[in-house]
Amino acid sequence: MVRNDGHASTSAPVWGLGLDAGGTQTRWALADRSGNVVAEGQVAAMSGLQLHHAAGIDSLRASMQALRAAVAAHTHGLPLAMYGGFTGLADVTSAQAMQALILAEMPIVAGWVTLTHDMDIAYRAVFAPGQGYLVYAGTGSIASFVDAHGEFHRAGGRGPALGDEGGGYWIAKEALAHIWRMEDQQPGAWKQSPMAQRIFQALGGNDWASSRHFMYASDRGAIGALALQVGASAGDDPVADRLLQRAGVELAQLAQHLLHRFGPRSVVLGGRAQCVSPLIESSMRQALPPDVIVRAVADLQAHCVAARGALIRQ
Repeated sequence: MVRNDGHASTSAPVWGLGLDAGGTQTRWALADRSGNVVAEGQVAAMSGLQLHHAAGIDSLRASMQALRAAVAAHTHGLPLAMYGGFTGLADVTSAQAMQALILAEMPIVAGWVTLTHDMDIAYRAVFAPGQGYLVYAGTGSIASFVDAHGEFHRAGGRGPALGDEGGGYWIAKEALAHIWRMEDQQPGAWKQSPMAQRIFQALGGNDWASSRHFMYASDRGAIGALALQVGASAGDDPVADRLLQRAGVELAQLAQHLLHRFGPRSVVLGGRAQCVSPLIESSMRQALPPDVIVRAVADLQAHCVAARGALIRQ
């Protein structure tokens, strides 16, 4: 059972807690022993990248404490097992550091914590190992394949500095870059661009200082959300249309890399970037060979898959 200090005893877990922890938010789900999801919700983002600085660790602790409070309303103090998928867990050291924080802040039974990266649980939400390819476009972008032996393979997912083409951050960055190139060429050009007008309204100003502060002081999730303004401009701004189509082509390229390496299989486009505009999905389909089956799943419910697996992965 849970002791007053918040640490769990060696009693067998009663609940399975699943996490899908990304750069924008952390979705959680709670499942009972029968695999029924009894509750779900979200807290702030949790990422392995936060482990590298004191402010990030403080933020992780705050998110875990909020998660503990939300889950406690349903568990009534009974012990938990956890299966969590985290973005930014690059190595064993970071996974161990994250696990130590979790055990310090959450009523998890020692020995019943499974940590992996977020794309592992996302893949398993749509495919059995060896079955197909997942191209995920959220704030960033990555293509994933878990082979029949359970080994994870990837294409992309290199972060905003080296890649993430087709994701929300990339769309927002490319849109602002275009707007300011046009301003360099012809100051005031933004007044003729529906996309620029929407973006500047979202930023609260049409001056360079507003754009600079947003891009260099905001977190990745906030920047990625600006892609919604590009999507809202589809149909009335040809620049937005072309940018969204380019995003789909970039995502298709990620799938092509895995098709080349591992052979023909179906492809799932997952993640919320596709909700920005249907142009992303349609251009991705057009850029892939006609015999490749593509389906889109906006909400993979990976946190629910993780919750159901938490009690059976030990």
